Amino acid sequence: MSHHLFLLSPSDTPLYSLTHHSTKPVPSVTSPLASNLPTWSTSAFAGTLTALSGASSATQHTSGGAVRVGGGQDRHVIQMIANAGLDVIEDVMRRENTMYLKSVDKFNEWTVSAFITPGNMKFVLLHEAKNDEGIRQFFMEVWEVYVKTMLNPFQTAHTAIRSSVFDNRVRASARKYL
Repeated sequence: MSHHLFLLSPSDTPLYSLTHHSTKPVPSVTSPLASNLPTWSTSAFAGTLTALSGASSATQHTSGGAVRVGGGQDRHVIQMIANAGLDVIEDVMRRENTMYLKSVDKFNEWTVSAFITPGNMKFVLLHEAKNDEGIRQFFMEVWEVYVKTMLNPFQTAHTAIRSSVFDNRVRASARKYL
């Protein structure tokens, strides 16, 4: 199971991204779009249709040595889903006065959860399984690490975060809660 985290500035500029592959068992999901179309209709656009349907042409090797195909791992599709969720996040931000917005959008098996800081930074997480409490705790830890990183005099606000300490702590938090 994979999780994709994006930290976006108030102007929606990406500052940091992380792809985390969890070691938890993955439920097998068949793509409804790819399975319902005849093979002759998808031959010219096979890569695009399978990517948009949530499947992937890339294979993944799990820790047990097994090979997993699917799960929507194409990077451009993941970024498209995260960007499409930004409009929904903006709408939910106007209605609710909370930092953790839970699940704000869904595209096939991907669920978009968001966390908005008081400085209007957006933490966007794409995930496949429901884990509201774990995701909330993950966002809280990432926010804490983000604030500590911004206190560094060598880090400029609203610029890409390239700190290896930040990256290691976010990855440790992902392993812990996701």
